[in-house]
Amino acid sequence: MRRPQLRTVLLALLAIATVACGSTASGMLRGRSARVRAQWRDYVHVRRPLDLAGPRSDGSLVLAADGRLWQLLRSRRVEPFATGYQSPGGEEPYIALAEPGRKGCSFGTGAVYALRLRAPRGVVKISPSGQVRRFVALTAPGLIDGIAFDGTGRFGHRLLVTINAGARTTVVAISCHGAVSTITRRAPRVEGGIAVAPRRFGRFAGDLIAPDETGGRIFAITPRGASRLVADSGLPHGNDVGVESETFIPDLQHYSVLVADRLTPGNRHPGDDELLQIGSAALRRAGVPSGALLVASEGGAHTDAISCRTGGCQVRHVADGPAIAHLEGHIAVLPG
Repeated sequence: MRRPQLRTVLLALLAIATVACGSTASGMLRGRSARVRAQWRDYVHVRRPLDLAGPRSDGSLVLAADGRLWQLLRSRRVEPFATGYQSPGGEEPYIALAEPGRKGCSFGTGAVYALRLRAPRGVVKISPSGQVRRFVALTAPGLIDGIAFDGTGRFGHRLLVTINAGARTTVVAISCHGAVSTITRRAPRVEGGIAVAPRRFGRFAGDLIAPDETGGRIFAITPRGASRLVADSGLPHGNDVGVESETFIPDLQHYSVLVADRLTPGNRHPGDDELLQIGSAALRRAGVPSGALLVASEGGAHTDAISCRTGGCQVRHVADGPAIAHLEGHIAVLPG
């Protein structure tokens, strides 16, 4: 074989062996499947679960369900939390638990921030004692559909919110004083359980990572508003089907990941009003390292782990849920 032909073959083989991440090309290669996949299993029955946030300082999680907020203890008990809150309406008012802000600027220890989807649209703040107040109004057109805190500081330790309008998404950053800055108005269509990447997530460290439910792709949005393709999940995609929920795996020996599986009658994945769970041992057997991004599809809870280092990313299909599953919101980490 001549050298030019040999070089072409070697490059083609390399492309097949490498999972394409961080590329803007379409039709990118999918990740490999783990030899032993984990399984999402029922953890506790909850009426109309929507989202999870935390953990709190005591290791518990905050649960949004049936229009209220609850505390999910590590004993699996569900207790009322911030009883002054009632969902202001809208299908998916996702939540986020406050993280420490910059020096002299705090979002409030233990406070929960929830999307307000009906007029006046924006974000509300709920104190642990249950006091609810309007935090900020948002005027960008579209559906407010994602909320996350920046724990790395690349966005100034602010609260990030996504607002989807057709094929484009507006991303805004909100300070603890309620000042709103637009990061971009031209991000790809994204929604769901968005999260900011930790510092060890390769070239996407500190970026906002957001799923594209309709196309199955995962995007990174930089503090300057640029959008970059992280990976193609390779999972089933489409409305009420594609990637919806995500989290980053902590550097802990023992933990569980939990996600809301909401009853949605008439849907092809109708859900069953459960919180679903996978333990850390099962994820390790499936090859999920600490620092990896875990993304799960709304329909059937099909789950990928995406690991990114300086040299690129790898995608691995690591878990599945019951076919009936209908996921919503963030994946949360429960220590212990």
